[in-house]
Amino acid sequence: MTAPIRLALTMGDPAGIGPEIIVKAAHQMRDLVQQGRIELQVFGSAAALQRASTALNLGAAPLHMVDVGPVDGDMPVGQVSAAAGKWSYLAVERAVQMTQAGKIDAIVTAPLCKEALHLAGYPFEGHTEMLAHLTGMRDGVMMLAHGGMRVSHVSTHCPLSEVPKRLTPVRLRRVLDVTLNALRALGIREPRIAVAGLNPHAGEGGILGKEDGEIIAPIVAEYAAAGHAVTGPWAGDTVFIKLRAGQFDAVVAMFHDQGHIPVKLLGFSIDPATGAWNAVSGVNITLGLPILRTSVDHGTAFDIAGKGIASADSMVDAAQYAMTLVEGLRKTAAAQNTQQVQETT
Repeated sequence: MTAPIRLALTMGDPAGIGPEIIVKAAHQMRDLVQQGRIELQVFGSAAALQRASTALNLGAAPLHMVDVGPVDGDMPVGQVSAAAGKWSYLAVERAVQMTQAGKIDAIVTAPLCKEALHLAGYPFEGHTEMLAHLTGMRDGVMMLAHGGMRVSHVSTHCPLSEVPKRLTPVRLRRVLDVTLNALRALGIREPRIAVAGLNPHAGEGGILGKEDGEIIAPIVAEYAAAGHAVTGPWAGDTVFIKLRAGQFDAVVAMFHDQGHIPVKLLGFSIDPATGAWNAVSGVNITLGLPILRTSVDHGTAFDIAGKGIASADSMVDAAQYAMTLVEGLRKTAAAQNTQQVQETT
């Protein structure tokens, strides 16, 4: 029998919707737990999880709680606080330690608050940078996924003025390599990747910027010559339409909003009667680390925290993506072991 996939669910900011969506997601995945396909371990504040569980009144959730406290200071629901920021960091830190020790297969993170994190003395730009620090890897890559919309990013949480400086041949090769590996782990044998241009119209032959022709195009040609289905640079205002049409399996975006806007536009479900969003799906995946990590594709939603109305769809999506990636890596490892045995006999 295949061993269950052990998922660490980190609570994110305990004052946000993290505790609530974890409880809801655990109930939605109850059958997978009962079938022995997954094990759920929650890292964060046991008190915050119990508060959410009591308020939702869904019964016992099929999970194991790992309290990473104690943490001094108040943590009011729906408010930014240093205490909540410290809880957020400690949860991720413990989950990473457990994963590196081989006791967890993948980490699934609920949203944290960067302001709270900074108040607690942890000056990270987000989960991606924190995980890079904790694992000793400085070149992690963010991928957003919503169905067939998969977008990796050359740069993420930095000012737009810094983006051209971060677009280097070394960085672009790194993003392409880990994106190719991730797509194969997801079962896509021959991945097709489109590289978005940095400048409007991919530079318009150098009229609107030189980076597309001088940096992106040569790297794309290099990968194409090596037999990879990598093309570009494509104009950023049309490449995502082609991705949605199924012409590519992923896009490499140059900066945060270029990649985030199209994925989130499709991932948020809006109630036309009220104009409010009532559900969100989509997954944030950190590539290029020695551990697997997926995450929800939304924030802490302090405005609705504690009200019991947050959607757990993105949390479930993230857990399912983590399962798929673990299963893909297991199959690859098994195939490699089989090949090694055949070669030695």
